[in-house]
Amino acid sequence: MSTTALPLARYHLVSRWFHWALVALIALEYPLAWLMSDHRGVPEDALASWHVGVGTTILGLFLLRLLWRQVRTPPPHPPMPAWQARAAQATHGLLYAGFVLLPLLGWMAASARAWPVHVMGLIQLPALFPASTTWAGLLGDAHQAVAIGLLGLIGLHVVAALFHTYILRDGSLRRML
Repeated sequence: MSTTALPLARYHLVSRWFHWALVALIALEYPLAWLMSDHRGVPEDALASWHVGVGTTILGLFLLRLLWRQVRTPPPHPPMPAWQARAAQATHGLLYAGFVLLPLLGWMAASARAWPVHVMGLIQLPALFPASTTWAGLLGDAHQAVAIGLLGLIGLHVVAALFHTYILRDGSLRRML
């Protein structure tokens, strides 16, 4: 039984496209990271190069998504208790911070390793950090820690969407489909 009598407004088609394109790229990015043969030295295989390229693409798409959000505000949330609204807002804020911080840390770590940083092999980006084995390790560790935290937040986001869909049945997920 639905808790809302009126149908909820859906996200704009462009907003939904950004959301699901980022989901697809993130679903590709994590396995690439875990399958890379060398996390500390020279990127010996295509997986490391793809990881860097997909990461920069995620950053670019996410920044475009933020710009789009300034043009097209999202529809209002379904009615929910204040604590849920605050939790949703905090989770989205942390997700947004992670989607900027994670690729920037990766870019800095790759720069410190003297790896080339590019957007899908098309555009070479400047180094954000000078080559340094000490900083490469520290930045790589920070990149990995943020990646693990972001994965936890993504899991929380998915669980919340499923909770709203199958327990509360409030139509939240349909707004993004």
